[in-house]
Amino acid sequence: MKRKFWNWMEDENTLYLDGYIAQESWFGDEVTPKLFKDELVSRKGDITLWINSPGGDVFAASQIYTMLKEYNGSVTVRIDGIAASAASVIAMAGDTIEMSPPSLMMIHNPMTIAFGEASDFEGAIEMLNQVKESIINAYELKSGLSRVKISRMMDDETWFNAKKAVELGFADKILYQKEKVENQGGGEPPILMDSYMFDKRTVALNLASKLEKVKPEKKSPAIQAEKQLDVAGLLNAVREIVAEELKGKVDVESLRKRLDLLNKTTKIWR
Repeated sequence: MKRKFWNWMEDENTLYLDGYIAQESWFGDEVTPKLFKDELVSRKGDITLWINSPGGDVFAASQIYTMLKEYNGSVTVRIDGIAASAASVIAMAGDTIEMSPPSLMMIHNPMTIAFGEASDFEGAIEMLNQVKESIINAYELKSGLSRVKISRMMDDETWFNAKKAVELGFADKILYQKEKVENQGGGEPPILMDSYMFDKRTVALNLASKLEKVKPEKKSPAIQAEKQLDVAGLLNAVREIVAEELKGKVDVESLRKRLDLLNKTTKIWR
């Protein structure tokens, strides 16, 4: 028997989208457009959609996104765990998007597997480019960010927490957070969540920037020269790894370079 991924409450229409998104169900626990539609068309009134999904098939996600946009009531999307990849596209269909404080959102470029001759691979590249543009349509419509900025964020596989998602326009509200009030009574101000965004390029370039500012300790000229060579070599290693990441190259040699980079970093900061 297939496990239902929804749960319609008696007093309210509440849906839990939890799991991998696919066109067809192979293991009985995937979220498919057909199963989703069968339940959605029978509903009336406003609905709340909770999302915790790593993503999946972008075409299936596009269908579910469109179903939600066409729904005849208000749709509130709430992210309680993660809305990554294709799941983040579905989230954009919400009239209101709310995120739990520890939840995350991730956007990246679409991926596929291709087989054949050169023309087949050229066709796959063109298809991926068009799919990316279609995904940007959903992000742009919700966030209001420029297509260029969204494209770069997808290139970098960008992760952001609830506050950053609200800042960027990918979400509207953080759940359970009290409204900001002026601290009129004195004392300690309320603690607010930090805005946080992670992508591979930014982290690597920030590390490179810090390394450029490293100064050897004032010891003997020989030790200073050795430390300076270590920093220069480390910078080159960081730049090489960044270049490989941007090309999508992750293999045994790349992992070896990362371990070597970690060892060198430890040596410099001892």
